Amino acid sequence: MRLIVIQTLVFSLLATLAARLYYLQVVSGEEYQGQAASQSVREIVVQPQRGLIVDAMGRPLVTNRLTWVVSLDRTLLGKMSEQDRTTLLQRTAKAIGMRVKRLEGKLLLCGDAGAVAGECWNGSPYQPVPVALDVKEAAALRILEQPEDFPGVVVDRQSVRQYPQPYGVNAAHLLGYNSPITKDELEAAEASGDSSVNGASVVGRAGVEKEYDEWLRGQPGYQQVAVDSKGRVRDDVSDLEAQPGDTLVTSIDAKIQGVVEKQLAEMIAIARQTRDKVTGRNFEADSGAAVVMEAKTGRIVAMASQPTYDPSVWVGGITDKQLERLYSEAAGTPLLGRATQGQFAPGSTWKPFMTSSALTHGYSLDTTLPCGSSFRVGNRDFKNFESGAHGIIGFARALEVSCNTFFYRIGFDYWRKYGSDVDDVKAKDPLVEGAKYWGFGKRTGIDLPGEASGRIADRRWKREYYDSQKDYYCGIADKPQDEDTSDFVYKFAREFCIEGYAYRAGDAVNFAIGQGDTIVTPLQLARAYAAISNGGTLWEPRIGKAIVSPDGETIREIEPKKQRELKIPQRVLDYIDEALKDVARTGTMAWKLGGFPIDDVQIRAKTGSAEVYGKQSTGWVASYTKDYVVVMMISQGGTGSGSTGDGIRAIWESIYGIEGDRVRRDKAAIPGVTPPAALPTFGRDGSILPPARDPKERR
Repeated sequence: MRLIVIQTLVFSLLATLAARLYYLQVVSGEEYQGQAASQSVREIVVQPQRGLIVDAMGRPLVTNRLTWVVSLDRTLLGKMSEQDRTTLLQRTAKAIGMRVKRLEGKLLLCGDAGAVAGECWNGSPYQPVPVALDVKEAAALRILEQPEDFPGVVVDRQSVRQYPQPYGVNAAHLLGYNSPITKDELEAAEASGDSSVNGASVVGRAGVEKEYDEWLRGQPGYQQVAVDSKGRVRDDVSDLEAQPGDTLVTSIDAKIQGVVEKQLAEMIAIARQTRDKVTGRNFEADSGAAVVMEAKTGRIVAMASQPTYDPSVWVGGITDKQLERLYSEAAGTPLLGRATQGQFAPGSTWKPFMTSSALTHGYSLDTTLPCGSSFRVGNRDFKNFESGAHGIIGFARALEVSCNTFFYRIGFDYWRKYGSDVDDVKAKDPLVEGAKYWGFGKRTGIDLPGEASGRIADRRWKREYYDSQKDYYCGIADKPQDEDTSDFVYKFAREFCIEGYAYRAGDAVNFAIGQGDTIVTPLQLARAYAAISNGGTLWEPRIGKAIVSPDGETIREIEPKKQRELKIPQRVLDYIDEALKDVARTGTMAWKLGGFPIDDVQIRAKTGSAEVYGKQSTGWVASYTKDYVVVMMISQGGTGSGSTGDGIRAIWESIYGIEGDRVRRDKAAIPGVTPPAALPTFGRDGSILPPARDPKERR
């Protein structure tokens, strides 16, 4: 019986084992076979080629180049012994010229202990992690040729940004740059179902790279490969091709952009070698900007800022030292684009808009006022530039000679009539209202991120500023003056603590000539002068002109957008226009335009010098024709025409093809002078041809 029982148990166990084997191998065989196969399959994300950025003629401003990229398979690393893993990381780090500690940091998942933002991995933990871009070809080939020494190391070629620099163009603040996607951005994209980004994606951070990132980035592809136990690729399983990004056609003309950048840099260099008679030292000329805009559409043809930087420093990862310089005040904060983000007192370039406000609020074209050497407000004399006097004059002559005391009287008149109650923050002020009407104090709406709004320093602003700063200044005033506090600061703090909220007559007269706390961006000023030129239309400036697919099909044309039509009488605009023509002929800009064919080009201009406490004067020139607006400014560069006049002239000579006193339109930077209406022609192979041009066709 015992043997029978034992035999029964043995046969039962064998039967159970056989049934289980049958279930695993026959009934569930396909399922387990698939799971086993999936363990040896890796999914590799194939990054798309980012879209091109070209100028209005099709010249490439930003392209791509191929670079070697080294990635590590975290899954395989996790299966290795500690010794093998350490050996592999040391060997790989040596091959690509990287410290082992930094290599390990790149393999950490963002969110893990010790992970550093910008270094850690945002993507899937099951895909190879890119640890090095722009790897030298010799190092990449070594890894490829010795796979047994580099198990789990993937080497392939990917595209990164390249800057061809036609005509020496930099355009860093226009174009912007890219950097790796952050953990928060990736999670937000995944939550919204956006499949165009992944953990290895780079995204636009500034300029048009950021503004049009959605179009430029493309769609990633996915490649599944079979690997052995050591992580070596044995076979391709499937392949979903990446879709390249779309091309952005801009309104920029590279030839004019190159001229503008060169002239701005030269004017700054000359200013730094010029003695300032006021301070007795050379001009600092710490920054500057220039804008060329189509007057009839608001499209940006060129825009430059100084100091600038090389956008290629972001390619492949930026060093701490390079990043520190971009934000360094000692280096001039190169990352700040002065044309759209810099804010400066406009000086006398403000006066045409004050003229418009005055002529539509009680003053007439026949009004005449004294232009004395000074104008007294309370116990202070507000003076003309170099204390010049021009007798009894009208608005046109006041603009021509840039008479401060003429406009002081207008500002004081309105303050006395409507706002002598310094506590009334709602008091009427035609000059303030007019400045806002011309678009100052608000962003222009340009298709660039980070635009500054400027500031209208009116009664409401002064009250808000006082409320936010009174504790600080009253804290200084309530204590005895110490050696670290200058006499000026101590006196200012005492006055501000008592009545810093008050909008006094001095504020009003300063506002009338573009001084004081009112600030504008060069772009805002260019747009307002364009409105004088085109008859009263405020445009939202545009850099993007069209989006074109990789196969050459136009997906979207980016049309100019009107912000509003200014309801200013045409006779007022014509009057200001004619006065500004006289500024170029016989006024404050005339000495820089000797021999210039003004009658042929019909150039108008306004100069400006803005004084800032503790700094040298900021120089401005705003100029325009019926085709374009050209504005240039240099912070701490001296007088307007003195600091920028030669640069302004050179830009106009390039635009119209001027040689000496002759206009040679066949020599113009843009064929036919005005930009092409047609887009560049794109071939299906990705080649770019200039647009067919009919000289009679204009946009």
